[in-house]
Amino acid sequence: MAVADSPSSAFRVRKVRIHGYNRAFIMAGQGPAILLLHGIGMNHKTWLPVLPDLAKNFTVIAPDLLGHGESDKPRADYSIAGYANGMRDLLTYLDIPSVTVVGNSLGGGIAMQFAYQFPQMTERIVLVASGGLGRSVNPVIRALTVPGSGPLLAVAVTPAVRKVAVPALNLVARSGLPATQDLPGLVEAYEALADDHSRTAFRHVLRAACDWRGQVITMIDRAYLARTVPTLVVWGDRDLVIPVKHAYSAHELLPGSRLEIFPGAGHMPHEDDPARFSRALTDFVMDTPASRFDTAGFRSLLRSGANPRDYADNRVIRLPDQTAPEDYVL
Repeated sequence: MAVADSPSSAFRVRKVRIHGYNRAFIMAGQGPAILLLHGIGMNHKTWLPVLPDLAKNFTVIAPDLLGHGESDKPRADYSIAGYANGMRDLLTYLDIPSVTVVGNSLGGGIAMQFAYQFPQMTERIVLVASGGLGRSVNPVIRALTVPGSGPLLAVAVTPAVRKVAVPALNLVARSGLPATQDLPGLVEAYEALADDHSRTAFRHVLRAACDWRGQVITMIDRAYLARTVPTLVVWGDRDLVIPVKHAYSAHELLPGSRLEIFPGAGHMPHEDDPARFSRALTDFVMDTPASRFDTAGFRSLLRSGANPRDYADNRVIRLPDQTAPEDYVL
């Protein structure tokens, strides 16, 4: 196992070679295992604000997904199912039999897919501003899936454009103006796209997750299969990427789930309020028994499963009064 020091933290970035590709990750702490999955265009660094606290009680694994960060960026399978397979392989390589799987944004979609494909390895699910709970997504992301957007994106990340755009975006981010809380993370993702391989991988991942109409991936039709798995839903009430209404949808679809809404937080509540996030995740893992996969029970759920039309994307839900007085369509 090759090991390289991370310049941004006291944690080490490790690399293992699986299926011919280098997979980068951080692994720290001792105790029950927690797998932290980042969003599209991001990497393990998004979890650095919470890693020190979590590592006090848990074995924490924070990978760079294939095509991201310090992991390789080959012409490969960037589907949600492919990513779930990759996480299974990494955990098996590390001799970790089961985990609480935590996913932010795209990582949430991967977390749900992981739980669906490998229920015997899934102790709990934590969805952090997760994809896969409805069509709604920021219009910029939808625009990046339109044919012809590739050359425009390549121009947008040239050195000349970035030299102007990055300082301007950082200035706006520091202004404290409304609707700016997610800009630092978006700037980080934008800068990563300057690399040709990263940009190609980004577009492959994006096409697997979204189209011009919005999100493609969904767990809505299979949500009933996760009702026996302890689930925590965490969202920022000022999320500019995936609206907070999806948090209430997840909570409704998964009876018994816990719901944590972070006031003032955006798409990455673990960065906006790391202390609260660490406490919420720690309490959730400590307070809930790990799920144990039962083949007979899973078969029974499949045979008596819900009609996907019961969870159609166009149904209307009522948000709590303290959040908004109006109805939202998912």
